[in-house]
Amino acid sequence: MNFLTEEKLTIVGAAGMIGSNMVQTAIMMGLTPNICAYDPYAPALEGVAEEMFHCGFEGVNLTYTSDIAEALGGARYVVSSGGAARKAGMTREDLLKGNAAIAAQFGKDLRTYCPDVRHVVVIFNPADITGLITLLYSGLEPSQVTTLAGLDSTRLRSELAKHFRISPDRVEGCRTYGGHGEQMAVFASTATVDGKPLAKLIGTPELTGGQWDDIRQRVIQGGKRIIELRGRSSFQSPAYLSIEMIRAAMGGEPFRWPAGVYVDDDRFRHIVMAMETVIDRTGAHYREPDGTPEEIASLEESYRHLAKLRDEVIAMGVIPPIAEWAGLNPNMR
Repeated sequence: MNFLTEEKLTIVGAAGMIGSNMVQTAIMMGLTPNICAYDPYAPALEGVAEEMFHCGFEGVNLTYTSDIAEALGGARYVVSSGGAARKAGMTREDLLKGNAAIAAQFGKDLRTYCPDVRHVVVIFNPADITGLITLLYSGLEPSQVTTLAGLDSTRLRSELAKHFRISPDRVEGCRTYGGHGEQMAVFASTATVDGKPLAKLIGTPELTGGQWDDIRQRVIQGGKRIIELRGRSSFQSPAYLSIEMIRAAMGGEPFRWPAGVYVDDDRFRHIVMAMETVIDRTGAHYREPDGTPEEIASLEESYRHLAKLRDEVIAMGVIPPIAEWAGLNPNMR
């Protein structure tokens, strides 16, 4: 098997369903032969490793450990799903307090054990906030930490394809920005359906205003629907997309969807939120999306929701006030 790099990739939370799928996906994509699976729950972690060994992969040096120092030591790329899972009846925000503490420790561990890491992808919810906390405590540059946000855009693509009864490949430019959750901003102006602008289809017999509202709601509730159908939260889709993200950071194929990045500009301040991004070996680079006045207003509302969650975490004492961030991470001046 040919690999993108020989550098070490560590998967945090590898005993879980997302983490174990990430391990397998990273191997099958041929990212690196040097993969370390980490999880504090050693029996399940060993089970995951045994499953990977039973696949018969060739040329792969898969190691596993419940020692975080061993796991992160020498790692150049890290993907973490190491938070609590979302359960039936829970929103992503319900997970805030516990996962915020996990993110703080994860950031500190990155700073301690792999200060030379090139890129970190955070995917445990609420990912915008856990990614921000990780960045703050890790001391890394903002371009080195991204969060999973593309799953909302892929859900929009899927819902439109189902509505129009066409292949998803014929639905292009699907984009959601801002928060990864119930307050996401769903953009219609960027998308085309079978070559036709989506915005021009909305309000026609092909896609009535009511049908479009229903589609947007299904996108927003896409994670909840998976829980209802499968009895557990999504794991295959977030695993795949997160490994696509780290592949781009390793110099592989470009990532196709928005990603969560640290944003601090005239409009959006001191927050991690989904933007139009390019991820490559130099890190993540973003631009604010263009959209209709209504879409931009929705994005601004999503930002305000995220800022409220950020301020709740500050009030909890998990992270310091914004004015003190630069003292903790000089890259966040």
